[in-house]
Amino acid sequence: MIRRIGFVAKPEEQRARKVVEEIAAWASARGIALCEDCAQADLVVVLGGDGTMLRAAHVVGERETPVLGVNFGTLGYLTEFTDRTLFPALDEIARGDFALDPRVMISCAIERGGETISRELALNDVVVNKSALARITEIDAWIDGRFVSNFRADGLIVSTPTGSTAYNLSAGGPILLPTMGAFVLNPICPHTLSNRPLVVPDTVGIELVLRSAQEVMATIDGQIGVDLQAGDRIRLRKSATAFNVITPRDRNYFQVLRDKLRWGGQIASAGRDEPLP
Repeated sequence: MIRRIGFVAKPEEQRARKVVEEIAAWASARGIALCEDCAQADLVVVLGGDGTMLRAAHVVGERETPVLGVNFGTLGYLTEFTDRTLFPALDEIARGDFALDPRVMISCAIERGGETISRELALNDVVVNKSALARITEIDAWIDGRFVSNFRADGLIVSTPTGSTAYNLSAGGPILLPTMGAFVLNPICPHTLSNRPLVVPDTVGIELVLRSAQEVMATIDGQIGVDLQAGDRIRLRKSATAFNVITPRDRNYFQVLRDKLRWGGQIASAGRDEPLP
């Protein structure tokens, strides 16, 4: 049952204030409170774009609070509701009738000299790349203790299925369905052209060791940056907790891809989505 609603809004988003006021009136009529601390909320409403949703993932952390995203941005892979569909969705949520889409997250630990200097969760990706100077970065990659390769590249992306349509896609990586149990290791502009994106099960442990680290940084979801040194070790594995996104019941992920990536249009024979006969 939803008793308290928290909010994460895109900074300086003028439309967000009006929507919050409308939600406040809706909630008051149903005996639901609003709260400033998302840690106390039973539902978090995100007002913005996918960047705001990524910030919400770090606010929610490991609590697995259901999150509803209202798209005020551009692409909106994660923020799938609009101000038109928001209140019918809230009515369903208030009745306990809603669909959850649990998204896999990466647990990232960065070690230096045997000590953990940073521990974070990533919903989209963990990226190791140069922060300023145009030098090749050398990264040794291990999976479940087995050596994979030494990547000499501008950097390396480790992406979740959710993040496969973000930096990974721009860097030539594959699109994964959000429900897939997999990660992508994608070198950025590799020095060796035969180094291609690698898809691995999300049950493995991934370890990255920096051979060289001049002006190199680890970036988690584009939200948190950690300066790296040669010899630093990055340990990545599937988080024990998921990020629970509320999705429209009639959601078709392939329609999302067609809309966002401007793929080919509708089914020629029917002019709309429908199951095969």
